[in-house]
Amino acid sequence: MRRPVKNRKQPQPDEVYGSFKVAKLINYVMERGKKDTATRIVYKVMEELKKDGDPVALLDQALENAGPEVEVRSRRVGGANYQVPVPVRPERRLALALRWIVEAAEGTKGKPMHESLTAELKAAIKNEGAAVTKKDTTKRMAEANKAFAHFAW
Repeated sequence: MRRPVKNRKQPQPDEVYGSFKVAKLINYVMERGKKDTATRIVYKVMEELKKDGDPVALLDQALENAGPEVEVRSRRVGGANYQVPVPVRPERRLALALRWIVEAAEGTKGKPMHESLTAELKAAIKNEGAAVTKKDTTKRMAEANKAFAHFAW
C-alpha cells in the first residue's frame, strides 16, 4: 500500500506581492543560501512583467503553461521495466514548472539572471521556450507509453 502524501511546509508568502508562488520562485532562484540576491532578481523580473500587466497573474499563466499534466514513472512488472504514464499532482506540477523555468534561465549564458528569467517567463506565457518544450516532450513520452497505463499504481 502506498504511503499518504505528506503535508509539506509551504513557504510564507512574499512581502511585496503576498503570493506563495513568488516566494517559491525566490527559493528556486536562490543559490548557496543567498536569499537577498534571489529576492532582488525575482523582484526585478516582476517589475519587468508589470509592464505587460499584473505580474502575479502573468507568473501564474507561465507556470500553468510550463507545468506538465502527465509524466512517465518507471514500474517494474515481471522482470521488465515499463514507463507508465501517470497524472501529475498539483504540487509536483508547480515544482516541475518552477524548476524547468529556472533551469532554462540559468542555461542562458552571457546575460544577467533577471534578464534571462524574464525572457523565459515571457516565452512560457506565449507557450514557447525551453520549459514548455520540456513539458511537451514529457507529454509525448506519456502518450507513446499509453499502452502501459494499466500498470499504473
